[in-house]
Amino acid sequence: MHTTLIDAATLAGHLTDPDWIVIDCRHDLIDLEAGRVAFAAGHIQNAQFASMEDDLAGPKVGPDGKFHGRHPLPDRAALIEKLRQWGVNDQSQVVAYDAHGGMYAARLWWMLRWVGHPAVAVLDGGLAAWQAQGLPLVTPVATRPRGNIMEKPSLTRTVTAGELVANLADGALKVIDARAPDRFRGENEVVDPVGGHIPGARNRFFKDNLLSDGRFKHPTQLTKEFGPLFDTVSDVVMQCGSGVTACHNLLALEVAGLSGAALYPGSWSEWCADPARPVATGEA
Repeated sequence: MHTTLIDAATLAGHLTDPDWIVIDCRHDLIDLEAGRVAFAAGHIQNAQFASMEDDLAGPKVGPDGKFHGRHPLPDRAALIEKLRQWGVNDQSQVVAYDAHGGMYAARLWWMLRWVGHPAVAVLDGGLAAWQAQGLPLVTPVATRPRGNIMEKPSLTRTVTAGELVANLADGALKVIDARAPDRFRGENEVVDPVGGHIPGARNRFFKDNLLSDGRFKHPTQLTKEFGPLFDTVSDVVMQCGSGVTACHNLLALEVAGLSGAALYPGSWSEWCADPARPVATGEA
């Protein structure tokens, strides 16, 4: 079972294995159709396509009438149904990939763990690593038999905006923000019209988890770099702009053997939508 990362050569050896499901998670936050277009132009053999907007996120406004961020989690039953459409069974090894250092693939990795499926890994280095091995892309879209995956106890944790508001009093939870430093400091008004971060949060840009070739750093290096940010991993809450790249930091922690951190799914886009919630700017 592969539960964090998988290399291109290993994946290539299982492309026709009926128990292996490959999911293409390419996306562009500006051009929302770019991922689907790229998939149609060429993808890993037998891969299915996951839309960030339609499959990996739910409605931005919840049943309570409140805005819950740009990419709220979907209904768990809806996610299970989509996984079955992709052919995922309880015994399936799922492999997610993208062309963006794993920033979108990590979201699917986390979501499968959210519904209790541990056998999910991200292609280390993504499509660049695949093509660097001389491995091909194809255009035919494979059809898979419907899967029968069942929801199980979650392997992850989440926190709400309300819990983080309450946490402002004592800071027992350590919030780590995966956005780029300029966004964290509140200096990028194009991306974040309301700039800044949750008071007390610290910054760990998700791209700092990667080597120059787009593969994840060695577990020892990740442990060393995350170490100064917290004392106990179970007290850590990962967030970002909308709960996507925060999953990259959560994956990096798992690669480092540091399990137990939580995700704030609404992240900054939900937090800053309520003017009653405080905002900090500048460095941590």
